Amino acid sequence: MKDIIIAPSMLASDFSQVRESLDFVKKNGAQWVHLDVMDGHFVPNMTFGTKFVQDMRPHSDLVFDVHLMVENPEFFVEEFGKTGADYITFHVESCYHIHRLIYRIRELGKKAGISIVPSTPVSAIQEVLGDVDLVLVMTVNPGFGAVMPRPWLMPAPMYLPQDLLSSRIRAGQRV
Repeated sequence: MKDIIIAPSMLASDFSQVRESLDFVKKNGAQWVHLDVMDGHFVPNMTFGTKFVQDMRPHSDLVFDVHLMVENPEFFVEEFGKTGADYITFHVESCYHIHRLIYRIRELGKKAGISIVPSTPVSAIQEVLGDVDLVLVMTVNPGFGAVMPRPWLMPAPMYLPQDLLSSRIRAGQRV
């Protein structure tokens, strides 16, 4: 099994001290930072956009995992790709042309991730598992920070192929 990747969410940080938060995350062993982008439509809250990510990029060499919890993610990937995202993860529930979006993310030179909310069966992403670099299985309903995971959702990743479990899957939990 590969090493565990720790990707603290910037949503849990003090936005007035972003640089310090990035330094703290790195100093404490995280290799990635998770950036929860919410639009107020796909999920009830709004967080930040491309400028926030762009302003952070020069201050960190951590892997930036941009998690798009937005409607029509295809409208956002190009701009987030320009800001310094390393991974761009979107929800299967918010996209009609999943393969097209995965390949667009790859054309931008980024790694593509797919995510599902707790009520979506793992089978909904079966067709694209070989095409993505990351699978994010949410263990909470998206749209709010600092929510405790739902224990009954923990088995969901076990329905994914075993090779993914040893390489590319990450459960959507707060660390």
